[in-house]
Amino acid sequence: MSGFATVNLLEVEDSLGERAPGIEGRFARKYLDSRDLGISMFRYAANMRSPMVHSHREQEEAYVVVAGSGRVLLDGEVLELRQWDVVRVAPEVQRAFEAGPDGLDVVAVGGPKPEDGDGVPGTAAWPDAQ
Repeated sequence: MSGFATVNLLEVEDSLGERAPGIEGRFARKYLDSRDLGISMFRYAANMRSPMVHSHREQEEAYVVVAGSGRVLLDGEVLELRQWDVVRVAPEVQRAFEAGPDGLDVVAVGGPKPEDGDGVPGTAAWPDAQ
């Protein structure tokens, strides 16, 4: 393992593809050859609301809004987000995002990833859902 690595998040392939229309997910951990950090970028199309939540068994995450605005659903509570907001989320908290009218770009930073992964998916229950 090298002492450093660099990657452009826009050059990392979209791993979500057709599984999540309106959302791009670019995961850079393997390109950075990082033992302890996961760095990902998520781009949500304008007004896109994630129908899914996820939590983790072990990984704490922080999300940085780098463009646009929107909302985040955290264990049933909705918070407004604007550019340069940072949200830290404990592993067990279920989270999902919704983009505002200009879309939402979020960089996620996570800790060490267990070998078998630790993501726990679920269905988002937005309180204002029709």
